[in-house]
Amino acid sequence: MNEAFDTKENITNTIPVWKRYTLTVTEAAEYYHIGENKLRRIAEEHSDADFIILNGNRVLFKRERFEAFLDRATVI
Repeated sequence: MNEAFDTKENITNTIPVWKRYTLTVTEAAEYYHIGENKLRRIAEEHSDADFIILNGNRVLFKRERFEAFLDRATVI
């Protein structure tokens, strides 16, 4: 294995979820207790929102901005 890859993987695994700038759909589902399908639907319905980043076809949620969205939401 590539030593640089091992280091990057270890760094990603050691950063706590609550300190990460972005979360994958799977990470966000675990963190917010919202289903992955629901999160994908939210991302699709709010594709121009400031809490969504598309990295190719991968959806990433900007953690703090998504939390602000959830704070304002009455129903998701």
